[in-house]
Amino acid sequence: MGNPESIDEQLRHAIENRQLIEVSYNGKRRVVEPHDYGVHKGVEKLLVYQLRSLPPASDRQATGWRLLDVSKIQSCGVLNESFRGSRGQAHRNHLKWEILYARVS
Repeated sequence: MGNPESIDEQLRHAIENRQLIEVSYNGKRRVVEPHDYGVHKGVEKLLVYQLRSLPPASDRQATGWRLLDVSKIQSCGVLNESFRGSRGQAHRNHLKWEILYARVS
């Protein structure tokens, strides 16, 4: 995860190329599909589908939709692993983005 690019550049690249990312967030490492990146309620956010936490979490569900505060991402790395793309339209109706920087197609 030692990529010299900024988190912003990595997020935009991963979304554009549908690549998984590994982030350190709230003290945990997570592998996620980045889907939407923008400003929600005045704060830069990243909508992800979490595939797993590292090491695997035993206390709660490790998979599912998460809305991450970008300023709280401690580290980020684009993985050499891709994902299909959008998981459908349902999640997009729940968030009203003030500014949308990138969305997976």
